[in-house]
Amino acid sequence: MSQDITTGVSENAAQDQASRESLFEAPPLAEQERMVEAVLFGSADPVSIADLTARMPHGCDPKVAVEQLQRRYEGRGVRVVRVNEAWAIRTAPDLGFLMQKETVETRKLSRAAVETLAIIAYHQPCTRAEIEEIRGVSVSRGTIDQLIEMEWIRFGRRRMTPGRPVTYIVTPNFLDHFGLESARDLPGLKELRAAGLLESRPMPDIGGMSEEDIDEQDDLFEDES
Repeated sequence: MSQDITTGVSENAAQDQASRESLFEAPPLAEQERMVEAVLFGSADPVSIADLTARMPHGCDPKVAVEQLQRRYEGRGVRVVRVNEAWAIRTAPDLGFLMQKETVETRKLSRAAVETLAIIAYHQPCTRAEIEEIRGVSVSRGTIDQLIEMEWIRFGRRRMTPGRPVTYIVTPNFLDHFGLESARDLPGLKELRAAGLLESRPMPDIGGMSEEDIDEQDDLFEDES
């Protein structure tokens, strides 16, 4: 009789253990892909791996799931793309013309804002004084405020110099808008001139930097946390 009781207790314990393990068992990878797809599709902004981890069940590996989902969407009308340290679903570049009728231009950046944005993108992190030195004219507070309001630039680290001035860097929204994975993907001088966006005359020597130095874009960017 006691043996039957012991056996029954052991079976119940085993069932409880199996039940607890099933609660923390990660879903199959295919199901994790579906979860990632649902989150990215429903989010207007790129979603980080940390955010996906927080949303998905315990034990999931969203990094593997999103990379597999990215491969699955290759060649489709939309793609899973990386934006800085986050992921998003975006229209395939070659089909962008289909969306042109739905695009509404709400405002046009001034020349000062465009120049300021370009300087920050190519020389980040840079201070307001450095921007003014490169442009040769002062930068109005309104220009900086407009770019911050558009969420295309943000404050970076302070310089370890007298006064500890703030620096400016581009944001993931800027990268997303221009279809860039990181600031290192910005076109160089040769690409800009080939596209007719720059004159063919030599660039002036700015801040001791030669044209060859500017082409080496990897040395112009500093990762910001």
